[in-house]
Amino acid sequence: MSPRFLPTRFPTAGMCEEPLASLDARGLLCPLPVIRTQDRVKTLQNGDVLEVVATDPGVLHDIPAWCRVNGHECLHAEQEGRDYRVRLRVKR
Repeated sequence: MSPRFLPTRFPTAGMCEEPLASLDARGLLCPLPVIRTQDRVKTLQNGDVLEVVATDPGVLHDIPAWCRVNGHECLHAEQEGRDYRVRLRVKR
């Protein structure tokens, strides 16, 4: 398995925080999960927590990278069964 697809843990307690919003990106392939995440984040306020659930393993790398580029905080990213979950905090 490529290191890109290994579960990633981030320093904050992201799994302890209840998401205020969710995005179901299951069945979508790159780059659609990131595009849908971007669209969803535009509707949220500073400090809101979004959980993205996808079936494309690329989200474990792509969404945290998108967060770094756009100034958002990636709280947690992991594989859970067939799904991949990424939790982020919106920063404005």
